[in-house]
Amino acid sequence: MDVSLLIRHRLKELGLEQKDLAAAAQVTESYISQLLARKRAPPSPGRTDIYEKIGRALKLPSGELSKLADLQRAEELRKEWAERPQPRFKECRALIPRKCDSARQNEVRRIFEKEPFGELERLVTQKLLDVAQGVAKEELQSEEWLRLMAQLSDRSYEQVRVSILEFLDTDIFNVSVENCISFLDPIIDSWDIDLKTFGMGVVPNRRLTAVSAKRFEFAEQEPPQPVVIEPGLEQFLKDASLSGDATEEEIAFLKALKLRGKQPSPIYYYRELQNLRDPLHFQSVAQP
Repeated sequence: MDVSLLIRHRLKELGLEQKDLAAAAQVTESYISQLLARKRAPPSPGRTDIYEKIGRALKLPSGELSKLADLQRAEELRKEWAERPQPRFKECRALIPRKCDSARQNEVRRIFEKEPFGELERLVTQKLLDVAQGVAKEELQSEEWLRLMAQLSDRSYEQVRVSILEFLDTDIFNVSVENCISFLDPIIDSWDIDLKTFGMGVVPNRRLTAVSAKRFEFAEQEPPQPVVIEPGLEQFLKDASLSGDATEEEIAFLKALKLRGKQPSPIYYYRELQNLRDPLHFQSVAQP
């Protein structure tokens, strides 16, 4: 059984119509119709509240509909990736460079034109999409924000909710003209990138969200070193009379203690713990 079949089954059992379900989910009747006709893929459960609203209207156990949607989407994605379609990004190619910082705009545009849908364009687009989708998901529960977006785009509240569900579910291979006009363009104020380090900054439109500017960095890091517990510390931790009341922070401090060429005893760690707790060994911090 898939999502559409389960919904149709419950509508029939409860004597409800599609318009009743659309009203309960705060979406258009057309959206419900397309979902039931399998003309629209079920949205990602983690990105929307629609399954909670539909589930309550259909008197389904909590989480049942979203679990079924997860399974259905996984199967559809498996089939889709078996024969991946060509990128359909040309609708938004003009928007992305236009939002770039003016000092970098011409250089970025040249790279995009030389390598259509290349690594740089995919990287930039993905990060802009991440930020815009994050804002949309953050504001999804705000009726005031949804009505503002509806007013800006001259659409109804229900139509905006439907378009947000579609936007939250899209990826860089399937960004549409409507996605760009309705969300990417108004939500993203500007972006910039360091072409040497690929560090990237994205500034959302402060008139539409309180979300702060985002910074994405690619930094070299050393692999984590394995934690070696000294024999004396291991004995200290096993002896409840010595370490029974030690906190996680205090144990982490003791683990960080290193004495080259020496093997401390359990008593050493006990004394270090007492020293750590003794306020006489620390200066008080003045309160502002």
